[in-house]
Amino acid sequence: MRDKYNFEEIEKKWQQVWSDEHAFKTVDDETKEKYYVLEMFPYPSGKLHMGHVRNYSIGDAIARFKKMKGYNVLHPMGWDSFGLPAENAAIKNGIHPAIWTDSNIAEMHKQLAGLGFSYDWDREVATCKDDYYRWMQWLFIQFQKKGLAYKKENPVNWCPSCRTVLANEQVVEGCCERCHTPVTKKHLSQWYLKITDYANRLLEELDTLDGWPNKVKLMQKNWIGKSTGAQIRFAIDGTDRELEVFTTRCDTVYGVTFMVMAPEHPYVTELTKGTEYEQATNDYIDECTHKSEIERVSLTREKTGVFIGHYCVNPFNDKKIPIYISDYVMMDYGTGAVMAVPAHDQRDFEFARKFGLDIVPVVDVEDPAVDLNNLESAAPAEGRLINSGEFNGMDNLKAIPRIIDFIEDKRIGQKTVNYKLRDWLISRQRYWGCPIPMVYCEDCGWVPENEKNLPVKLPTDIEFTGKGESPIATSKTFIETICPCCGKPAKREIDTMDTFVDSSWYFLRYCDPKNTEKPFDKQKADYWMNVDQYIGGVEHAILHLLYARFFQKVLADLGLVTATEPFRNLLTQGMVIKDGAKMSKSLGNVVSPEEIQKKYGADTARLFILFAAPPEKELDWSDAGVEGIYRFLNRVYRLVYEYVTDIRDADSATGELVVSTSEDRALNYQLNKTIKKVSEDVGGRFSFNTAISSIMELVNELYKYKQLDNVNMPLLDRAVKSMILVLSPFTPHICEELWSELGEESRVFEAAWPEFDESALVLDEVEIIVQINGKLKDKLTMSKDASNEELEKAARSSDKVKEVVGELSIVKAVIIPGKLVNFVVK
Repeated sequence: MRDKYNFEEIEKKWQQVWSDEHAFKTVDDETKEKYYVLEMFPYPSGKLHMGHVRNYSIGDAIARFKKMKGYNVLHPMGWDSFGLPAENAAIKNGIHPAIWTDSNIAEMHKQLAGLGFSYDWDREVATCKDDYYRWMQWLFIQFQKKGLAYKKENPVNWCPSCRTVLANEQVVEGCCERCHTPVTKKHLSQWYLKITDYANRLLEELDTLDGWPNKVKLMQKNWIGKSTGAQIRFAIDGTDRELEVFTTRCDTVYGVTFMVMAPEHPYVTELTKGTEYEQATNDYIDECTHKSEIERVSLTREKTGVFIGHYCVNPFNDKKIPIYISDYVMMDYGTGAVMAVPAHDQRDFEFARKFGLDIVPVVDVEDPAVDLNNLESAAPAEGRLINSGEFNGMDNLKAIPRIIDFIEDKRIGQKTVNYKLRDWLISRQRYWGCPIPMVYCEDCGWVPENEKNLPVKLPTDIEFTGKGESPIATSKTFIETICPCCGKPAKREIDTMDTFVDSSWYFLRYCDPKNTEKPFDKQKADYWMNVDQYIGGVEHAILHLLYARFFQKVLADLGLVTATEPFRNLLTQGMVIKDGAKMSKSLGNVVSPEEIQKKYGADTARLFILFAAPPEKELDWSDAGVEGIYRFLNRVYRLVYEYVTDIRDADSATGELVVSTSEDRALNYQLNKTIKKVSEDVGGRFSFNTAISSIMELVNELYKYKQLDNVNMPLLDRAVKSMILVLSPFTPHICEELWSELGEESRVFEAAWPEFDESALVLDEVEIIVQINGKLKDKLTMSKDASNEELEKAARSSDKVKEVVGELSIVKAVIIPGKLVNFVVK
């Protein structure tokens, strides 16, 4: 054993051993209790950042701990490898996305291996490989057969200069990220997954996820946005049309003084065509195409709109109310039209003020500060109903069910549950994604590809120009095909899928990644699922996690799996920040994992990032903190080096350990306290920082103990080996080395987790803190049963206390039995 801690040599050695031995290969074994731990897989950008290191260090510590506790652990890794960056690289550098992606995967695989993570690389998946997206296409077809995949026309972002569709992330401040041309809207026919069919289940079954953070569940609840109200039909005067609106506040319906439709509402063109209002309406619609959704719904923007020359009839009071279009109403929420109650809604109030429309209060708020006849802003809508016909005098909220009954009795609407959640638009006009396996035939319409022909592979005869349609549109060999139903000439869909589709089921493929007959075997999936611990950033709280839950429920309904939720427990780790801000190249505060590894080693990087903060909190990077952790690992190494020969010869494996002296008892107490603390902190609370702090206390106690003239070698043997075992989930390389040097034949991660002795945690003696005026002056070892009088007497006899007190007087002694004596002196 070398006399100095050479992390570079040790880490390289053990990484090679683990690789050669396939040390972390997982075998399905239904006789053992399983534990599936999973970190969100990365996009292969080519470089790991500290956020990655934190995420994966958390997962690896849990995986190693659970393996040592006897679980059959599944801990896989793969690549979310389709997406826009690869396509942009192809356009910029003239390199095929597959080559760029494969190169990045190889580089990041090397980086992950260099950190010593215990992944089963035999289960590696990459979503851009056809053995993965073949089954993505197969699943899409099952969705389509079940009526959960459909195509409809919808407005999309369009760059008139590049002549291409842009994803939302390609639009920067309303302009194309490539050429900076203002982006417009264009109507295209696109594919959707009908997630709204599962809205209520996705909402209600959130309550079963006890292992999820409440903030994440709340974010999903708000995104799904369930609201109960009424759908009301307003007749459009002079036509046979009715305008439907959804409202949760039908109690204010008597205060409706105008209607507002989304500019995209299909009635708009129909009602204005050939009228004097047509030109102004069309000009306004064109103006709206240049605004983002965020701009349109902003509460701070001045309200804009156009009267379209028609009126609705309020069915409650038969009043004619004008119809406007305005950009703040969105077509994809509710019915695309809203009833405006300006007296009690600030947005409607501002609109009414601007266009000189009536403002009719219908709720008496009984607040002398609010003058309902001269409103300066919208009034609160809680109180007694006024100006509301037969409902006058009722508490407005209690009146809601009565008014809904009235609506249904009069057959002008019905009670309705509405969701903010919209169906999932999955079409992407890009090359680097999973081809949508649908074929268009003039006779048969849209039909799925024959499943025997899957995968529909991405074509290679394409050109990346960054202009026009998807590069796939340039491939005749791809587009031209035959109809799977009738055999006539047909054309393939050239859109690819949103990459969120790929990541909505990858955790299931890990259960059976080599299967060539189906996406995964149900028995294997049922053994491993659901994921026991999922780890990733809170930024994925809504889309990825919601889509994954949707997929799991659909697959359960299809009989492919049993579990209806994918992730039993969820940990959302905080960001790594430096100098008060998230690490970014633009701020110049990025710390490279490779630099830290090169200077201090992977174990130091892993231990620091787990020690510096609780996992769910932000971690403030500290160079001094990293150096401190490196010094601690050197202390651990030296401790074992000094006693390696003696410990090898000690025999504490059998027989009862003899703990006779007070020093023995102190060490044995700290040993068992540490084992218990680390077991509880890693096994349940994931309080890695406090677990590591406890190990540091044990190392300090070991250094004190080794200074004794007569060392209890069997006790030291047990303490040192247990210290290595409980430290190993955090720093596997150095612990593997020390474990081996101590003569152990098993790998450290295969050793059984040490058990603690509860009786050893009951001390005969305790450490008493002695303070003067609240400041620490001495520490005394006393019997745990010492009386207050004995504690005070011993503290007064302390030479350090006598020195400080001197000629002063002790006016009071504050005693906490078994813990502290504090003298107040003057």
